[in-house]
Amino acid sequence: MASITIDGKEYDSATLSEEAKAQMTSLQIVDRKIADLTNDIKILQTARNAYAKSLVDLLPKTGQ
Repeated sequence: MASITIDGKEYDSATLSEEAKAQMTSLQIVDRKIADLTNDIKILQTARNAYAKSLVDLLPKTGQ
């Protein structure tokens, strides 16, 4: 079956206990969620930058 590497050591996933497999599944779910949230942050930061630029463009010009 598939092997996985944890802390530099390789393991055959077929030989893992059910509890270890459950922990591995939970870890994969959390890693996917972190990746999704990281992408959401990038999207929101881009939107924030656009709103900030739009606001600056709408402010009265001073000192000119």
